[in-house]
Amino acid sequence: MIPETDQSLLDERLDEGPLPSLTWKFDLAKGRVVGKTDGLDAIKQAIYKVFQTDRFAYDIYSSDYGHELTLLLGSSPEFVQSEATRMITETLLTDDRIDSVENVRAEMKEDQITIRFTVVTVYGSFEQEVNRNV
Repeated sequence: MIPETDQSLLDERLDEGPLPSLTWKFDLAKGRVVGKTDGLDAIKQAIYKVFQTDRFAYDIYSSDYGHELTLLLGSSPEFVQSEATRMITETLLTDDRIDSVENVRAEMKEDQITIRFTVVTVYGSFEQEVNRNV
């Protein structure tokens, strides 16, 4: 009574669709989950979360999750501006719901960098801003 395997099932290629967008909605002011969110709002929340997480810092996340902006601490302003653009783009393009990152602008003021950019997603586009001490 050994089961037999249909060889055609083993050879069939699986189609990996886009990541699901439905997720829990966080109320950051209250520190609570307040329901569910989907579409563009879910992507905005995912971007917020990814920039709150240092890459490679937590075993629970894959090596593709999180940002590396903390590596810029103590670097020259010129280096910070050029690398921040690359790091922002690499961080966001790991999400297959995001098509591109455009109009990346980095501005240094004393020890803080403000990075503004446009995120183009399958649901539409929006402006985003990230602030970090460097």
